[in-house]
Amino acid sequence: MDRVLSAIDRGRDSALEGLKAFLRIPSVSTHPHHRDDVKDCADFLADEMRRIGLREVETITTTGHPIVYGEWMDAPGQPTVLFYGHYDVQPAEPFELWKSEPFDPTLRGGDLFARGATDDKGQVWLHLKAMEAHLSQTGRLPVNVKWLIEGEEEVTGPNLDAYVETHQEKLAADLILISDTTMFDYDVPSICYGLRGITYIEVLVKGPNEDLHSGGYGGSVTNPLNALSGIIAQLLDENGRITIPGFYDDVVPMTQEERSAYAKLPFDEAGYKSRLGVADLTGETGFTALERVWARPTLDVNGLLGGFTGEGSKTIVPSKGMAKVSMRLVPDQDPNKIAEMFESHVRSLAPPGVTVEFIRHGAGKPFLTPQDHPYIQAAGRALQKGFGKPPVFIREGGSIPVVATFQETLNLPTVLMGFGLPDCNAHAPNEKFNLENFYRGIASAAWFYHELNAGS
Repeated sequence: MDRVLSAIDRGRDSALEGLKAFLRIPSVSTHPHHRDDVKDCADFLADEMRRIGLREVETITTTGHPIVYGEWMDAPGQPTVLFYGHYDVQPAEPFELWKSEPFDPTLRGGDLFARGATDDKGQVWLHLKAMEAHLSQTGRLPVNVKWLIEGEEEVTGPNLDAYVETHQEKLAADLILISDTTMFDYDVPSICYGLRGITYIEVLVKGPNEDLHSGGYGGSVTNPLNALSGIIAQLLDENGRITIPGFYDDVVPMTQEERSAYAKLPFDEAGYKSRLGVADLTGETGFTALERVWARPTLDVNGLLGGFTGEGSKTIVPSKGMAKVSMRLVPDQDPNKIAEMFESHVRSLAPPGVTVEFIRHGAGKPFLTPQDHPYIQAAGRALQKGFGKPPVFIREGGSIPVVATFQETLNLPTVLMGFGLPDCNAHAPNEKFNLENFYRGIASAAWFYHELNAGS
């Protein structure tokens, strides 16, 4: 490993410049006008995979955005790692809130700012650099590796699930490795053993067949925005609990050991509030902030639209209103079952005079893996060597729907070894990747492949 680590250290500048080139490609998967950019990004990644020595590299066409696959399978008797990541990114809007151009990677104060810096291009890139160091110095990898990098993670696209389902033999492996999560804090290496799932639903409340004069008609018809507001107000009770009947029936409670471990983590509540610009932390009664974010389900209104929203006034009864609602779920909640419950409950809350329709915008199942699994322990050893201290075990409040797909379709354990930070601004303006974490991440990834080798 000495030669590998020395190569990583010597290659810091080239690793950074390569990441910058990767980040300059505006691979925004949700915008049709970026479709060619997404394809260019897939080709860029595939070319780099070929350059470092991965084999059978291909850019796989789908009905949406391409999947990039590559492998190195010359380590007989050693485990096979299926590394998953994504090269697509969130939209950069609102552009005016960025301090530098979102697709012009910029260094400030030890951080690299760009859309996709942490989520997930930077974390994909560091694994590529770790493998390059092994291949360039030893001519081989310690284990077998398959790469599966998608271009639709940010839009919950269906194509990767379909590909996994129809290519199970090709994707056969011993474990899944994903770096698309964050550490607990600066200088606190972390292994994520749980993710929340999600179901996302658009609610449409319709009333009169057109906008009406509020003086001539107000009081004689149900205002769809009033109705929608009333529905939303009843979805949570005074204790922060979701009112959908049966919503909590399948929730697996935290163990006392988990709660004790969370309580020992260096969580700075005052700093957390200050960073978010809020006076208080709120949520479900009886749980701490970390417990609520990591291990309890939630319901949030993500967007509202309806009526007149321009400058000045316009006195109308709008004909319709819309809300977008996401529910983060925990083991063993099923997103489709929860969606059915939600729709039934909303219909029961709707007053006379309006109709309610629903559009489902995606779902993902929650994930939980045992902390004592041998591959998880190998990740722990790798992080200790990469960071010089043992990792903590955490859950994350976000969702990576493909984890459940891998678990159910390929029946493989998953290692979530992320290098982002809580303030990396993923999905927000001024997304960034801490460069020290980037470099330590490369070393940790190189150590992980080494630790998996049966003879190491």
